Amino acid sequence: MKTLNVVVGSMNPVKVNAVQKAMSQLYPEHKMHCRGIKAPSGVADQPMTSKSTREGALNRALFCKQQSKPEDRMDYFIAFEGGVDLFEDGPATFAYVAILHHEKQSVGCSARLPLPRSIYNDLADGKELGHVMDQRFHTHNIKQQGGAIGLLTNNNATRTSTYTEALILAMAPFLHPDQY
Repeated sequence: MKTLNVVVGSMNPVKVNAVQKAMSQLYPEHKMHCRGIKAPSGVADQPMTSKSTREGALNRALFCKQQSKPEDRMDYFIAFEGGVDLFEDGPATFAYVAILHHEKQSVGCSARLPLPRSIYNDLADGKELGHVMDQRFHTHNIKQQGGAIGLLTNNNATRTSTYTEALILAMAPFLHPDQY
């Protein structure tokens, strides 16, 4: 059985598990080896625009690739960045995913979760979404669990499920390179 080696630009178990799950679904004939590393985003701890959120995901993936040595034989470098923005229909949270594979890259975005205006206002005041959610819902370290997504959807969707789906969609150019 061939091994697929993947570096994830985070130590957060939610992100590493999402990559493990998505890549195992996409490559069932491979043994999966996912390793998380601490990768700086180069953006604010709480990105407040789509642009900075996308940039954060790309920066993390590029950092992972730069830290890799050729003898490591890594197949993919994958990173997520969660952010918020104010859209026509109101504030929402979402995540970008960046994937680097050899000399190609793909960037994708998750679905957007509408946020209550009061939560968005706390974020605009400099707080991070995970901390705001912990305070509002009396949870602890929710960002390494179901996240705001889990809390606001009664766990019908979670950070893991959302990140898994976003990654699977963003993998299309690698699954069908002849079409891209």
